[in-house]
Amino acid sequence: MNKLEVLILKKPDKRETINLFFSAFLIIAFIVCAHFFTQFTANLDATLATVVNMLIYVVFGLLVFYATRVGDGKPVKRFSVVTLLVMVLPALYILIASVAKFMPLNNIFAGTAGSVSVITALAAVALGYGIPYTFVSGFEMAPEDAEETTEVLEGGVEADVLDAAEEKAEEAAEEAAEEVSEAAEEAAEEVSEAAEEATEEVKDDAEESAE
Repeated sequence: MNKLEVLILKKPDKRETINLFFSAFLIIAFIVCAHFFTQFTANLDATLATVVNMLIYVVFGLLVFYATRVGDGKPVKRFSVVTLLVMVLPALYILIASVAKFMPLNNIFAGTAGSVSVITALAAVALGYGIPYTFVSGFEMAPEDAEETTEVLEGGVEADVLDAAEEKAEEAAEEAAEEVSEAAEEAAEEVSEAAEEATEEVKDDAEESAE
């Protein structure tokens, strides 16, 4: 059985089951609350009602993002320019264009009588999901038997940092080697001096005993 089969057959533990339950309950509870919010917006101004309805869908997308991120490991944090350009900014433009009548494509995105069109609702959900997804993505699990390796691109700041680190390591190794050699020379000198003194003492003792 390979690692992929182990991951597929892995059963969620108690903590993951509880997290999945609360995530699903949170989504259902928000859907129920959204119904009462939409009833409340019926008495508001058309523009304000549209904005409130869009915010409901944005929050729903945000909840869906965090509800589907149940797993082990630490979150992978990064800034995704592609997600920002492809998902977040177009969705934000659709929301603004649906309210601002002077913007292009307003007649396509705008709803009627304070309601939200389908494309605007989908854009709001995409915006709520895309904002956190621009900065956080998935979970990272390091295999137990995997060795920590760091890949550095050739050239650029990463290579300069690596070269500087290697130079510092080489300098430290040379300094340590010089210190060891100096200590060895000093120890050898002390041993030779002690040997000479011992030899002189033996000679003196031999001369005294001969006399």
